[in-house]
Amino acid sequence: MTSASPGRLHGQDSPRRQNWAGKSPQQVLDMYPPGRTPVNRVVDVLIELFNPLHTALEKTVSHKTRYERAHFLRRFFRELHTDAGFKLAPDPRNLGQRHVQAMVKVWQRRKLSPGTIQTYLSFLRGLAMWLNKPGFIRRPEHYGLTPDEYERHENAQRDKSWSGNGIDVEALLAQVSAYDARIGASMRLMVKVGLRRKESVMCRPYAHVHPFEETGLPDEQREADRYLWTKGKGGRARWLPLATEEQQAAIAHARSVVSGHDAHMGAPDRDLKSNLRRLDYALRKFGLTNRESGTTGHGARHDHLQGQYQDTTGTPAPVRGGGPVGQDLDRQARLRVARIAGHARLRSAGAYIGAIRRSLSGGRDPAQGETGKPGPRSIGDDGDTPVPVA
Repeated sequence: MTSASPGRLHGQDSPRRQNWAGKSPQQVLDMYPPGRTPVNRVVDVLIELFNPLHTALEKTVSHKTRYERAHFLRRFFRELHTDAGFKLAPDPRNLGQRHVQAMVKVWQRRKLSPGTIQTYLSFLRGLAMWLNKPGFIRRPEHYGLTPDEYERHENAQRDKSWSGNGIDVEALLAQVSAYDARIGASMRLMVKVGLRRKESVMCRPYAHVHPFEETGLPDEQREADRYLWTKGKGGRARWLPLATEEQQAAIAHARSVVSGHDAHMGAPDRDLKSNLRRLDYALRKFGLTNRESGTTGHGARHDHLQGQYQDTTGTPAPVRGGGPVGQDLDRQARLRVARIAGHARLRSAGAYIGAIRRSLSGGRDPAQGETGKPGPRSIGDDGDTPVPVA
């Protein structure tokens, strides 16, 4: 059997309908008049027209985002009737502030996490952009949400790494490998190279490893003779240096369990969704849940990225009690962590390593305002600094 492509979650895209050929999105929508077209039909039309597109940039979004956004919008209009008390859900083109306000109250009753509420409001902003209504979705406080209900903690409040939660990483990897060699090898890539779970499943340990000369990186950025190519969130591709013996061994081990030069780490008879489900099952089976061990599969990346911070600064990450570190060195380390993690902004590093500690010079922490209290961003005014693509 040929290797199934790991890059697509099946059943998420539909071919454009033939009777829409040559029509603009507005002309297509005009074919489904408000009041005479079922609400769910209009939602489906909007999803078919716009869901693959990024709402702000000239690019497409990942299949995961398409799936989650489509699932949310269908559920949102259904729950306006079933949970928010409206006799009929409105046509999306007639969505009003009272509808959004009512659903926010539903989310508050459910005690959804700040990250979930932020994501839901982002999906609704996307819907508003599709309908040419920029600015329709207001700031969270307009709907009665408090900062605790919608603001994420961008900096790690505790150590979420595997080793930081008392896990013997090598013993765990050996146990998982005995259960399923491919999953064990994928987890080893997560720990040693810092791949996300999806990136590890999609990794092709032969085809994605290249000599430095083929990366296109400038000579001054050279850290290793071989690099691993991967593509992460938002379609951002990056080159990860295979600089240590452990990283080289992780690649060699991954190669030993796949079936050929172009093979990916997932089981060849399964698609991406099924392979991710099996990986998640293994994580639960071996206790990698917040309830059982205080960490999850994502904690493998925390181990790796905290190690990168320590390699750069010579001191453990702040979330592990390290520091203080000079501001310039700390910033250099955070840029490295964010780049290796595959994030676009400097402040993303804080989610793995924690907030800035007071500098060695004794000056105030750049994460704090004039009063000495934490400011709106915990890693300073340059938290939105774009991370150079490696």
